[in-house]
Amino acid sequence: MTLRAVFAGTPDFAVPALEALLNSGAEVMAVYCQPDRPAGRGRKLRPCAVKAKAIEHAIPVRQPADLEQEAAYLEETNVDLAIVAAYGLLLPERMLRAPRLGCINVHASLLPRWRGAAPIQRAIEAGDAKTGITLMKMDTGLDTGPIIQTREIPIQD
Repeated sequence: MTLRAVFAGTPDFAVPALEALLNSGAEVMAVYCQPDRPAGRGRKLRPCAVKAKAIEHAIPVRQPADLEQEAAYLEETNVDLAIVAAYGLLLPERMLRAPRLGCINVHASLLPRWRGAAPIQRAIEAGDAKTGITLMKMDTGLDTGPIIQTREIPIQD
């Protein structure tokens, strides 16, 4: 049986996680990203990196203004798993519960250190000798769920 997944992410950092999901053999039902924002001198709307990758692979893109209503979509489509990497918004509890296997977050620090946004920058600013990546099962808190796996990366001068 093929795993039915959704992915949520926005910036360049999230693209390798989306590519890994695409290469895993899972059926990617949809990609969530933040709404397009004006960029550049002309302030033209530009798609984020994750949206561009989803379009390249003909995956439906969802950019909801209200995440509360997205739980119904996940429930209706019988999604097995959600993978989140730098999405930039907290998922409401109903959305976290909708996938059969839950939601997994890819976080750019060795949790519990540097929860929240900009963990790479915060590690460098603090003079940390190492940082890393954490895979964690999401709960309603900000990067507070149970840790599944970590991988350490040295910060070099």
